[in-house]
Amino acid sequence: MKTLIAAYSGVLRGERQAEADRSQRSHGGPALSREGSGRWGAGSSILSALQDLFSVTWLNRSKVEKQLQVISVLQWVLSFLVLGVACSAILMYIFCTDCWLIAVLYFTWLVFDWNTPKKGGRRSQWVRNWAVWRYFRDYFPIQLVKTHNLLTTRNYIFGYHPHGIMGLGAFCNFSTEATEVSKKFPGIRPYLATLAGNFRMPVLREYLMSGGICPVSRDTIDYLLSKNGSGNAIIIVVGGAAESLSSMPGKNAVTLRNRKGFVKLALRHGADLVPIYSFGENEVYKQVIFEEGSWGRWVQKKFQKYIGFAPCIFHGRGLFSSDTWGLVPYSKPITTVVGEPITIPKLEHPTQQDIDLYHTMYMEALVKLFDKHKTKFGLLETEVLEVN
Repeated sequence: MKTLIAAYSGVLRGERQAEADRSQRSHGGPALSREGSGRWGAGSSILSALQDLFSVTWLNRSKVEKQLQVISVLQWVLSFLVLGVACSAILMYIFCTDCWLIAVLYFTWLVFDWNTPKKGGRRSQWVRNWAVWRYFRDYFPIQLVKTHNLLTTRNYIFGYHPHGIMGLGAFCNFSTEATEVSKKFPGIRPYLATLAGNFRMPVLREYLMSGGICPVSRDTIDYLLSKNGSGNAIIIVVGGAAESLSSMPGKNAVTLRNRKGFVKLALRHGADLVPIYSFGENEVYKQVIFEEGSWGRWVQKKFQKYIGFAPCIFHGRGLFSSDTWGLVPYSKPITTVVGEPITIPKLEHPTQQDIDLYHTMYMEALVKLFDKHKTKFGLLETEVLEVN
């Protein structure tokens, strides 16, 4: 602004000087300055000032948007990690105060609403369309790529690969409208399936259900594929906790060879299988990888067996600087490619042979999807998808 005022003052001085020159010439005397050069000089000053002003404004706006993107990602990471535990502790504290009635009312509601997540929950289009999710998307950025149309007369099980540390691409693409999943697949209702334990946490369960997230349990999947009409798409991160333990930048590996339960469910309900590969999902966090047989891996496997998740020692960047460590993921592009659906017949009692057949078809389709798109998203032609 000071630069702009100074330039404007220069314009006024130039005009006054030009007027003095004209007056001097009318009396036969020499001009005090060159009128043309004075005006051109003033015009150049005002143009330069405007350029500086717009440059500063753009830079400030860019910095604000970047900070909003960081905050939007951090709020989800913290919600995922601590919201459930924090809300449980707060409600227990309220129960011991004069406001105990609030806690009693919520826990009463929780009892009556306990089975709602198993029936698909309560999705909110308002929550799914929050502006915060667009900032979330733009931070990485995250992109959803459609390769084939999906029939609304069919139900689907999407297999999402790889898990990464938190499955950020799965959340952004299918639990929000930031990448316009409902417009790209009109008539399809996506349900991202996650650990059932999350829905036992007060407040966190409401937050998750509002985005269309449901428990990854047989009861939930049976309900959505048999009693909720057609056009349902259940997104299962097939590799689960075991796959997250091997997540690291530069590695493209999936845990799939012995994961056949989702194929059996698809056969029992006649739901088509859709392979999905998310390029860049493993790039956003770094973690300490414990070797097989080490005490660290032993602890992780015990947690996985008895609790359902495996604790990881990981880090991203800091809140204010990318040169420090923190919980904010690195801003690396994540591109989620939705492959061609595999038509699955409905078999009420599928045999092991049936399951193995379609499981093999699914693995081949996933590898084909990876090979077809890998060079488009920064990988070498020689890169191979490791299927464990």
